[in-house]
Amino acid sequence: MKRKRNIFSLILLLSGAGLLLSSSGCVKNCCNQLNPTTRPYVKTDSVTAITQTTAKCGGKITYDGGAPVTTRGVCWNTSQSPTITNDTTLNGNGIGSFTSSITGLIPDSVYFVRAFAINSAGTAYGNERIFVTLAATGIPTLTTVQVTNITQTTATSGGTITSNGSSPVTARGVCWSISANPTTANSKTSDGIGGGTFVSNLTGLGAGTTYYLRAYATNNTGTAYGNEVIFTTLTNITVPSVTTTALSNITQITATSGGDVTSDGGGPVTARGICWNTSPNPTTTDSHTTDGSGTGLFTSYLTGLTSNTLYYVSAYATDSAGTAYGNQQSFTTLVLSCPGIPTITYGGQVYNTVQIGTQCWMKENLNIGTRIDGSQDQTNNGIIEKYCYNDNVSNCIVYGGLYQWDEMMQYTTAPGVQGICPPVWHLPTDAEWAILTTYLGGVNVAGGKLKETGTIHWQSPNTGATNESGFTALPGGYRDFVGVFLSIGGIGGWWSSTNHALGSVNLEVFYGDDNANPSEYRPKGGFSVPCVKD
Repeated sequence: MKRKRNIFSLILLLSGAGLLLSSSGCVKNCCNQLNPTTRPYVKTDSVTAITQTTAKCGGKITYDGGAPVTTRGVCWNTSQSPTITNDTTLNGNGIGSFTSSITGLIPDSVYFVRAFAINSAGTAYGNERIFVTLAATGIPTLTTVQVTNITQTTATSGGTITSNGSSPVTARGVCWSISANPTTANSKTSDGIGGGTFVSNLTGLGAGTTYYLRAYATNNTGTAYGNEVIFTTLTNITVPSVTTTALSNITQITATSGGDVTSDGGGPVTARGICWNTSPNPTTTDSHTTDGSGTGLFTSYLTGLTSNTLYYVSAYATDSAGTAYGNQQSFTTLVLSCPGIPTITYGGQVYNTVQIGTQCWMKENLNIGTRIDGSQDQTNNGIIEKYCYNDNVSNCIVYGGLYQWDEMMQYTTAPGVQGICPPVWHLPTDAEWAILTTYLGGVNVAGGKLKETGTIHWQSPNTGATNESGFTALPGGYRDFVGVFLSIGGIGGWWSSTNHALGSVNLEVFYGDDNANPSEYRPKGGFSVPCVKD
């Protein structure tokens, strides 16, 4: 007996240190055997806030069982001992108290509910609670959906039935009237049976009318109505009102017009612009522009026109009621200055022509006459004299000749004379240069629109060159007043035939930086000569 007590004492002593002596005399770790993981300890709270379809419950986890609680909540059923295979809530993790909201219940029914907690050892359930949902009211409970998609004669609404009441819903929909508190005795929709949300489509409404609307639901006890909403249908839409803007900027192939939409007809203007044809009363089935939407002023650009042609133009505006047209206007495009003469031959050389706005220009600089050295003035009145840059004939072939003003004018001072130009052509005046530069957008951009693109002839980078005019101006340079040739590849300079006061002359120069300078004074210099058609 004393031996047994000693062994027992040894076991107690060693186990207090976390060790256990086996029957074979071995020492083992015994922590896991003395402290195994168990399911959590959980209790169920009382059920509160009971309604026909909802309630509140919850629980408290007082011990996690030696492992973290990963899931907790309540489970319920109409049968005893509900489990997590029945309806549940999920309310976080860990120990402590939690509250659960129970929904989707049936009125006047007995329910059983338990809190639960899950850890690695399994699922633990708290004590079971019993509660009874409140009895359903006699008629359904519902709300009305706001009205949308409103037109002159239609709209969309509906309702949400939150409780069927004491019996199933056998009819539902919306009802409306021009007076408050409409009932099913007024206009109504029929949108099926049962609870939940439904959509109602209203038809046969009057334009510009204010209506009162409520959702309704009917069961064996009676009819219930949702909250009342008010809406107004759109007014009747008519075609817009629009006027046509007077024509401007008329050229051989383009013009500018537009319009003013002064009224949208009660509905949004979705398209507007101008339409044109060579016959009266053009419509959008003819040539037309599209210039945005809405009311107000707009500008339209007519393109692709035929020269010397009569056109009829009207602005238009479109809404859901149709297309309206503004007052009709007419105009005639300008006559082409270069009709049928893409090239001319003069002095044994072929020159191309180009139409720029209302003017017809020779694209190449004149190369007519006999070359003399740059050290000499052009004073022989018996022949046309020219300079070739650096006294090299090949430069005249590419860039044309360079001429002093008197030589170019053939010793007259009348602006616009033929001078050294071919018959039915003449030397451009200041006014004609102004027409050209204005048509091209002004002196600050005209140079770029006249210049040949690339760097075959112009020095790199030839910034701003677009040649959108088709003029293809080349940088022939010039001869200064003492006989020095300068700036080939960098500057192209062209004379004007307008003689200014005090015997000075005018030179139009388009520099490599695209700027036009009409006031250069170099009467002894040698510059390029263009010609414009009479």
